[in-house]
Amino acid sequence: MGYDLHITRAEDWANNTGYEITADEWLKIVAEDSELRLAGYNGPYFALWTGPSKYPDPWLDWIGGNIYSKNPDKAIVQKMLQIAAQLRARVQGDDGEVYEDTSQIEE
Repeated sequence: MGYDLHITRAEDWANNTGYEITADEWLKIVAEDSELRLAGYNGPYFALWTGPSKYPDPWLDWIGGNIYSKNPDKAIVQKMLQIAAQLRARVQGDDGEVYEDTSQIEE
């Protein structure tokens, strides 16, 4: 089990009806970002990130109108913040807290 962070347009990532990020929007982000590539496993929207991370295979995935990653380190959260800005969205934790920068992430 882990703790997820979500890129969402909703007030609450779990209730995003009417505020979904579409799969096509996510695929466009992946296609236009040289640091992201679809992995070819774990589903059609599962993307690996080539940026600096403490994890060997940092990833992001789209599901149900949100983009998420599990137990992200500061570098992945920074990438999520960048993607959120492109999508006019925000980064939110499982418990509803909003991340505006990486200061809330412990390493």
